[in-house]
Amino acid sequence: MKALLSEAVGGPESLVIKEVDVPEPGSDEIRIRIHACGVNYPDSLVIEDKYQFKPPRPFSPGGEVAGEVDAIGDEVDNFKVGDKVIGLVGWGGMAEYVVTKAFKCAPMPNEMPYDTAAAFIFTYGTSYHALKQRAALAPGETLLVLGAAGGVGLAAVELGKAMGARVLAAVSSQEKLDVAKRHGADDGFVYPTGEFNERSEQKELANQFKEICGKHGADVIYDAVGGAYAEASLRAIAWKGRFLVVGFPAGIPSVPLNLALLKGCQIVGVFWGAFTERETAENLINNQELIQFYLDKKIDPFVSKRYPLNEAGDAITALANRQAVGKLVITID
Repeated sequence: MKALLSEAVGGPESLVIKEVDVPEPGSDEIRIRIHACGVNYPDSLVIEDKYQFKPPRPFSPGGEVAGEVDAIGDEVDNFKVGDKVIGLVGWGGMAEYVVTKAFKCAPMPNEMPYDTAAAFIFTYGTSYHALKQRAALAPGETLLVLGAAGGVGLAAVELGKAMGARVLAAVSSQEKLDVAKRHGADDGFVYPTGEFNERSEQKELANQFKEICGKHGADVIYDAVGGAYAEASLRAIAWKGRFLVVGFPAGIPSVPLNLALLKGCQIVGVFWGAFTERETAENLINNQELIQFYLDKKIDPFVSKRYPLNEAGDAITALANRQAVGKLVITID
């Protein structure tokens, strides 16, 4: 089979396409014939050994796949050969076949195309866990989403609306703001980009967040950006608000904790991958609810661009450089 491989630590340019053996499933595993693989931020980290997990090389990036069951292990009783599935494989997805534990897979609705399915669970799973379990977002609350046109950010926008919140989108371009509004954001603004080294620049950024959030502030802040944007947005949080720590493409922030004291707020970590492993029953319920949201047309995954397997490195580069809007997907014939 063909696979995109990381053979040495490096960026997307270090990845190579090679022929490798088709993997065999263990007793509690299934093998998936992959039709599409979602591109996610961890893909850019894992190939540079900067992610929480460091798979042995050579390995393929790609943690989210959609395809059909090709083979099953002896102990697997919830899937059969030919079933359409969405798999959360960690890595190995940018290839023609992958083997993964059966419990890491979810049935794929017949109504859902493969490219949509490959853009679904990772982003919506992360954002739903963040808003449901970690923030307890309630109807009528104000949700501020940083990076609102990216994969997880756009999912947070849609889910926030589905959960009855007023959603504000913070993005880096007018094009991205237009996308966020088309997907349900009530309002938003384009924040400046840069280092914000001067205190005056940081204060101006904070004032922009305060202006869009209003006097009450944001009840929940979904931060998928990090960097200087974290502290600036935290200054616009409501009393007893919840600040969700989701990702750091702009850098890992240093936040003065006196802000949490003054706002009476919570700073809450969101580690969806660990949640899926530690609370499998709750995660299964989340996945079922997300699929129902999709079938009810309350959420609509936005795939902005599709790449063939031999151009997957370009997709990872675009995502790492924060050029992507919505989701990027690798299609595999």
